[in-house]
Amino acid sequence: MFVVDLNRDNFEYDVHSIVQAFYPGEQIKVLTPGTGEEKRRQLEGEVRIRIWLQTDGARLVLGEQEFYWEYAAPQSVPTQEPGAGMDATDIQADYKYGFKCFLYQTLCQTTGRRLPWGNLTGIRPTKIAMGLLEQGKSDQEILAQYQGKYYVSQAKAQLSLDIAHREQWLLRDIHHENGYSLYIGIPFCPSTCLYCSFTSFPIGGYRKLVDTYVDCLVKEMEAVAILYARRILDTVYIGGGTPTTLEPSQLERLLGRLKELFDFSRVREFTVEAGRADSITEEKLAVLRRFGVTRISVNPQTMKQETLDFIGRKASVEQVVQAFGLAREQGFDNINMDLILGLPGETKADVQYTIDRVVELAPDSLTVHSLAIKRASKLNLWIQENGVDMLRNTDATMAVAARGASKLQMAPYYLYRQKNMSGNFENVGYAREGKYGLYNILIMEEVQTIVACGAGSVSKRVYLDGLIKRSENVKDVSQYIERIGEMIERKRVLLED
Repeated sequence: MFVVDLNRDNFEYDVHSIVQAFYPGEQIKVLTPGTGEEKRRQLEGEVRIRIWLQTDGARLVLGEQEFYWEYAAPQSVPTQEPGAGMDATDIQADYKYGFKCFLYQTLCQTTGRRLPWGNLTGIRPTKIAMGLLEQGKSDQEILAQYQGKYYVSQAKAQLSLDIAHREQWLLRDIHHENGYSLYIGIPFCPSTCLYCSFTSFPIGGYRKLVDTYVDCLVKEMEAVAILYARRILDTVYIGGGTPTTLEPSQLERLLGRLKELFDFSRVREFTVEAGRADSITEEKLAVLRRFGVTRISVNPQTMKQETLDFIGRKASVEQVVQAFGLAREQGFDNINMDLILGLPGETKADVQYTIDRVVELAPDSLTVHSLAIKRASKLNLWIQENGVDMLRNTDATMAVAARGASKLQMAPYYLYRQKNMSGNFENVGYAREGKYGLYNILIMEEVQTIVACGAGSVSKRVYLDGLIKRSENVKDVSQYIERIGEMIERKRVLLED
């Protein structure tokens, strides 16, 4: 346990993110004025960093060392001109930025480490480059800001800029103002993997509810079709969970109603995340093809059988190869594969073996995830018992994946980060020309409204001024079914003009 005692609220997220990145093997807790007295007493003996934030700076104590930061607030200029001068909100943001720099530099000094993403704590680092490109900034100015303002490494800064340019080009024809994308969630899986924290339920225990769940999905889709009848549908993504846990007849009913309700004449991408190879059959793939699915995923995560067995992913390497071959035979020419780097016990050699096998299969896109340790996952409990020494994700393993993508003539096209990622790295999507996943970019860059149906899904309405409003569906399948009327009403409130 690594406890940080912080004297102000609203800074705990950034403190936790930065400290966790420097001490990946520790369970980080941040105490604030809002922490209960009993919990504070329990954790007092575990405090290793104390931080006092004042209006004119901060004091940080780490062991026997003390560090100080002096803050000089920018001059606030009263004005009637919009965007000119700095108000209280601007000054608070400036203060928080200065404090994050101070905390980052202090931990660099005390640990002897520098992080590849510097002091950035958000999950969308490419949004910085996207915003600066829209302002007309040059590549050199953007790289300088990544490296000078946020301490991002040269390699990660360049990666962000390259992806931002590609995203800008790919989104040039997206209907930002009068368009939207549709997500449909199928929260069932053959089994729950060790690392997973998504809304997913083992299909074996929920099979009797699946037909009723599909009925409720259709009701929600019907409501969306009415609410957004005058909007242009750009992309459709069916994810989960594992959508192909549905039986062929259930898939046919869902996809058939989907195509009846929505105008697909301008849809640029229709993805179904088949995911688990042990859920893929020739009959299910034929249904997907018949209803015009243009892009699917067959996700091995690793091609090392021992790791698959350990993490509880029942789909074998042999099943992955067979499922991929079936998809090609059915005529799918846009197949994605997901990999996870940093899985328990895997070495650089294991990652190289996986990449070599994937290159042999030659998918059309590749999503390389750095293992993220989620609080709600079984992996988190395993780490607390066994430590993180068996989780190895490094620059070298990331480079192995990047070289494999290059062999497949793929370029990076989207990127995002998560909290508690192995090696403090990132998730990167690579794709061949013309095989980019547009929905992936849209969900990350938040430049278009995404309407989400199904248990655990989150709809995001994006306004032209950048404002984003959200509506969440309940995660539990039974609750979703019982409260489907409420879920539809939440959407109506969010989407109606």
